[in-house]
Amino acid sequence: MRTTDYRQQPPVIFSIAGSDPSGGAGIQADIKTISALNGYAAAAITAVTSQNTCGVQGVYPLPADVLQTQIASVMEDLQPSAIKIGMVYSLQLVEVIAQSITHYHPPFVVFDPVMISTSGRRLMTEETVQGIKQLLFPRCSLITPNLDEAAMLIGHPLCTPQQMAEAGQLLAARYGCQVLVKGGHLSGETMCDVLCSATGSTSFLAPKSQSHNLHGTGCTLSSAIATLLARGYTMEKAVEEAKHYVSLAIDGGKEWHIGHGNGPLCHFN
Repeated sequence: MRTTDYRQQPPVIFSIAGSDPSGGAGIQADIKTISALNGYAAAAITAVTSQNTCGVQGVYPLPADVLQTQIASVMEDLQPSAIKIGMVYSLQLVEVIAQSITHYHPPFVVFDPVMISTSGRRLMTEETVQGIKQLLFPRCSLITPNLDEAAMLIGHPLCTPQQMAEAGQLLAARYGCQVLVKGGHLSGETMCDVLCSATGSTSFLAPKSQSHNLHGTGCTLSSAIATLLARGYTMEKAVEEAKHYVSLAIDGGKEWHIGHGNGPLCHFN
């Protein structure tokens, strides 16, 4: 995945997401991931959060016009090869991002629909959920819901890889994009993620990583996929290599004691 010639011009990857002051998730995790995979990271902030390894204490969305000018500044000058979207807290922000994608036509859009935090806090209002389904999902190359988020979108719990595949294919057909259903919370010792199109699915199996430091895993995976797509990987290969990168990042940080809760990953191995 990585090269040794850092003088080679990297692709520009544009993260549109919330800020995590503890550095483990959100914009901060995206910038680390993109940089580690030899991309050039640009970023627009959708919301300022108060959070740490113990949970999310507050979410403060930015005004829509502020986000719009951030996006325009980057898109018109840097012309990113891929966009990664993270937490979008309000319908007004959803509308700005959707309009920007339509206007600028980025080659790849990867959306990690951060609806529920690891600690269980809901991070989107209901009207925002409806907005992303109508306005953002159809404009994406890939969406990456976890089990809880996919269950929210489908309307029932997902408990097996087969149910994940069926749900992912249904969502892919409904929204016209590929869907990576993440199965990190499945019971058992095997990690299963399922990449789905409207017509089929591919499962990625691996032993579960034994670590208490998993803060920002979803942000890291989605920004890694966006970076690898921009570097010319196929979708399936980008997912495979991004999952490998996340596994290394989890393993590298599993002995860290940063914060008192769910600690961060080690992005530079």
